[in-house]
Formats: sequence, structure tokens, C-alpha cells
Amino acid sequence: MNTKGRVLALMAVGMVVHVAAVSIRNLDDQVKEQLRIRAARHGRSMESEVRAILADAVKDPTESVGLMQSILDRFGDLRGVELDLPARSTPPRAADVSA
Repeated sequence: MNTKGRVLALMAVGMVVHVAAVSIRNLDDQVKEQLRIRAARHGRSMESEVRAILADAVKDPTESVGLMQSILDRFGDLRGVELDLPARSTPPRAADVSA
């Protein structure tokens, strides 16, 4: 269950969840711009990107995720692409595996 799901589950049973707020002063403009670009690349707000960076930074290095989860974490936000495929002029045929 993701974080959002856990928060909703806790709210459903009447528990109060406290969330910390952090302010960052004197952030260099170039760092802020790079953060904005990185967030846009991941399809997130800058605030959401900072949360992801901080969560990753404090993660226990002994925690291991599987290969598939690593791939999803890295490329999942890219979603997919829509391709215009040309119509087939010949029916598909089985691959020739004789060698």
C-alpha cells in the first residue's frame, strides 16, 4: 500500500496523522531551477519531488527491493508512448526457429 493509501486507511479508522513541515531558506536559484526541471521530468510538483528525494536519502541502505520494483521506481513515471502502427499487409506468421 502506498503512502496515500495508508493515510486514507488511517483517516477511515479515525486516527489523526501529523505531517511535518520543512522550510528551506537561502536555496540557490540554480538549485531551485534544477529541482523544477527534475520535478517536471518526473511529472510531479517541486514539493512532491523534494519529498521523494528526502525519502530516498534517508532510506536504510540495507533495504533491498527487487529488480522489477527498481525498474518501476526508475521508469514508472514515464508511463508509455502511443505509436501509430501501419496496417499489416500480410498476416502474422510463426517465427522460424530452426537453425
